[in-house]
Amino acid sequence: MSAAKFDLSKVLGEFKDRSESGYALGLHIKFTTPAFFFQSYPRPWLEHYSQAGLLVNDPTVSWCFENTGTCRWSDLEDPANILGQAAEYGMKYGMLYATTTGGSHSMSGFARPDREFTDAEMGEIVERFEALHVATSDQQALKPETVEQLKKMSIMVTHPGS
Repeated sequence: MSAAKFDLSKVLGEFKDRSESGYALGLHIKFTTPAFFFQSYPRPWLEHYSQAGLLVNDPTVSWCFENTGTCRWSDLEDPANILGQAAEYGMKYGMLYATTTGGSHSMSGFARPDREFTDAEMGEIVERFEALHVATSDQQALKPETVEQLKKMSIMVTHPGS
C-alpha cells in the first residue's frame, strides 16, 4: 500500500482508540533518529519523562532496539521503575512492536489504563503498524508534499498546539 493511498489520520485514530493512554511510533529509524515520529502519551508524562531523563533507562526503548516482534510491558525487566512511573500517569499496561522489514527498523509502544492488551488486540495493532511501516518505507518514491505532510502531522500529534 502506498502512502498516497494510506489514510494516516485514520490509522492514528485507530491507534488512539485501541490505546487509551497513548502511543509512540518511530518509523524508519537511522541510528537513533526516526524519519517520522508520532506520540500521544499524556503531556504531563512526556514532560516528566524528558525532565527526568528517563530515555536512557527506558526498558521499552531498549527492547525495541534489540528485538523484533511483540512484547507486553509486564514481561520487561524494569530496574529503574520507568514503567511504575508511567503507571502513575495512567499508563499501567502496554505493548511493544518492533519490525525490521525492507532494510528499515520501526518501533512502537501502546498504553492503556485498565488491563493488558489481548492477543487479538495486539494482532490488530501489529497489522496496522506494519501497514504504516510499509506505506512510508520508500521516502524517495513519496511526493515531497506527502513527506512534508507526514512531518507536519508528526509534529501536530507529538506536540499538540505547535
